[in-house]
Amino acid sequence: MLFNEDFLHYVWKFRLFERAGLQTNDGEELEIFSAGLPNSDSGPDFQNARVRIGQTVWAGNVEVHLSSSDWKKHNHHTDDAYNNVILHVVYRDDEPLILTNGRHVPTLELQNRISDNLYQRYHHLIYGNQSIIPCEANIGSVDGLTLHNWLTRVLVERLEKKSAAVIDALNINRGDWEETFYQFLAANFGFKINALPFELLAKSLPQIILAKHKNSAMQIEALIFGQAGFLKADIKDEYPQKLKNEYEFLQKKYKLTPIENHLWKFMRLRPPNFPTIRLAQFAALIVNSNHLFSKILDIKDVKDLRELFAGITVNPYWETHYRFDVESAALSKNMGDASVDIILLNTLALFLFSYGKHTQQQHYVSRSLKLLELLPNEKNNIIADFVNLGVKINTAFESQALLELKNNYCDYKKCLHCGVGNKILKLG
Repeated sequence: MLFNEDFLHYVWKFRLFERAGLQTNDGEELEIFSAGLPNSDSGPDFQNARVRIGQTVWAGNVEVHLSSSDWKKHNHHTDDAYNNVILHVVYRDDEPLILTNGRHVPTLELQNRISDNLYQRYHHLIYGNQSIIPCEANIGSVDGLTLHNWLTRVLVERLEKKSAAVIDALNINRGDWEETFYQFLAANFGFKINALPFELLAKSLPQIILAKHKNSAMQIEALIFGQAGFLKADIKDEYPQKLKNEYEFLQKKYKLTPIENHLWKFMRLRPPNFPTIRLAQFAALIVNSNHLFSKILDIKDVKDLRELFAGITVNPYWETHYRFDVESAALSKNMGDASVDIILLNTLALFLFSYGKHTQQQHYVSRSLKLLELLPNEKNNIIADFVNLGVKINTAFESQALLELKNNYCDYKKCLHCGVGNKILKLG
């Protein structure tokens, strides 16, 4: 049989072996009350297990190996942390286990107690030739409750990992949630291709400077386009000329250094997604939103959250331009529904979750998850693959969880640690 130690951990944890007539290697009757709790740190594999060996009930740790001789191969015989092991669980018992203190450790051999059916299901998941995910032949038949519960857990894992970056930035910003939110919001305005220059722009132009010019849309726009490096070249149109003049004064006043203009990417972008248009939208949002993060904490209705972004109006100049000095057909450049939903998903939901976790206010965490349940699912190749496998996906809650599942479980074949994989292995 071909398997690794993780498979034996799984078999022991869920007691998926023939339990009738259990005996230790020296013939004593064995009864398992509790397999114990998996230990991800150093020391024995399972803690606080409870078993009866002969007439004695034992409570303590359990160690799991493919072969009993692995005890020495792993140098457990030199580690006092293993002296309180009450049972050694192995696939093959090839060597008696005696601790340095002379105590004999009872061993349970599983070699003839694991069903061929369970092994075949495991082997198919881990070593099969699937093209998308290991359980692609079975995931569509997994019951909705099991799938929803697991996706909820995986989604929380995803948000917790992303929250770590938020808290790191918060610490750098000395606990200022508004500034931290402003920086992340800017990065997400650039979406993937222009996220970096947008982030650098926000860090080079602290919100406190923008706050001093809230009453002047022209000055806000000048600061943003100037710091983005778009006001250096010769400019002909009246509007950008005014921005340039404003920026030259403000740059000297605040000793600002603009970011490099070459960082902005236009290639392979549709004109409505050009960085100049995103910057115009970002400037309009800054002009119309005081203490934006505080507002988001107070607003509970998704429609009102959407209106914060969908309701902003860019400078009329951009109605007929995608770049400075290059006129185009008249078209509204306000944010579309799809763009607003991306901002709500990637920034607002994340910050509600992060704030709730950091301040230990669970209702913000719940609002974050609820927001994702009310947003439409994303459209990408991974989500399309899951749909083709029979998984029903309607919300961003589900699509975000499935992205996490694919990227951090399926791609690494962590089926033994996955609720879906567990269900398939148990049911066949």
